[in-house]
Parts: sequence; structure tokens; C-alpha cells
Amino acid sequence: MLYVSEIFLSIQGESTYAGLPCVFVRLAGCNLVCSWCDTVYARTRENARALSVEEAVSEVKKFNRPLVEITGGEPLAQAEAGFLAARLLDEGCTVLMETNGSLSLSGLDARVVKIVDVKCPSSGEAGSFLMENIDHLTPDDEVKFVIANRRDFEYAKDFIEKNLRGMALSILFSPVRSAIEPGELAEWILKDGLDVRLQLQMHAYIWPGERGR
Repeated sequence: MLYVSEIFLSIQGESTYAGLPCVFVRLAGCNLVCSWCDTVYARTRENARALSVEEAVSEVKKFNRPLVEITGGEPLAQAEAGFLAARLLDEGCTVLMETNGSLSLSGLDARVVKIVDVKCPSSGEAGSFLMENIDHLTPDDEVKFVIANRRDFEYAKDFIEKNLRGMALSILFSPVRSAIEPGELAEWILKDGLDVRLQLQMHAYIWPGERGR
């Protein structure tokens, strides 16, 4: 069974797929407690629905959209998440898996587009990234750093230089809205000549604070 916080249709607000209509399957429960988490209600399985993989697939198919993101919480904390991704892929969907990077990516269907966080110091979970996950990244995948201050920025730069240099994948820098102005982060990126994508949470600007968006 899957423990599901919500399934909804929205505009994809992050990643290189930003701006596209997307069905979100938000699984409940997370193994980390990030200080700037914007989905606190999905940290636990309280009030979650228990659905079979087939029931979840059926709900997703009702929206008749080809792009689906499995998110959380932390989706990989549930063993059935990989089976859900595979079933949706077999239905012809493009499937994104957004994960906090602390749990193994091994065993995921190779067709899944993985969007993997590396937690920076301001999150309170720096060092949680499972380094073996780098071996499971492909050119279709994306690595995201959520940045609240200069310390986070330097941490992300150092991680990229030591671990991701030369890899053909998208790297995203996303500012914490309550902590840093996007323009300031943009200036740092430009000044330091980084080949990364500045990533704003589009949905948070369209529907600020609304759940299920």
C-alpha cells in the first residue's frame, strides 16, 4: 500500500519542466526535518490515505495529463513508490521523482527522471546526501540545492566542484523565499560564473500558500 497525502493537478513549478501542467502524487512521511520545509503537513502519515498502486494510477489517469511527479514528504521512504513510477511509465507518462537525496536511488526504473536534493546547511540536514546516489544519476536527471544564504551557496559550489564536475545533468539553485532575494542569488551565480539554473518556485508565486497547488 501507498500512504498518500494528496493527488492533484497543477502547474509544475520547479525543475526544467517548470510551467507544464503536471499531476502530483504527494506521498506522506519523511525521514528528514528540514527547517524551511514547505509541506510540513506531509512529514507524517497522519491523515494520509492508504491506496494500492493501482488505485493511485487510476486517480492519476483521471486527469488525462502525460506529466506526473511523485513527491512527498519523501517518496522513497515508501517501497511502493518505485512500483508506482514503473506503472505510470508503462501507461505512457513521463514520471519525475523528487527526492531529498538521503535514500538510495538504486532499483528505480531507468526511465524515471530523478530530481535529487542536496541539503545545504540552512536546512539543518546538511550531510544527509547519500553519496552512492551520484552513480545512479543520468543526463536526464537534475540535482537541486535550496539556498538561504551565502554559506549555503558556498556549500553548493564546493559540492558541485568535488562531486558533480563534468557530469552532464541539470543543476538547479532555488532560493528560500523567506530568506534571500532571487536577485541576490542571481548576482552570485553570475559573478562566480556558475553553469547552473536559477530556479524559482513558480507555483508559490501564482498561488502563494495554497495547498494542492
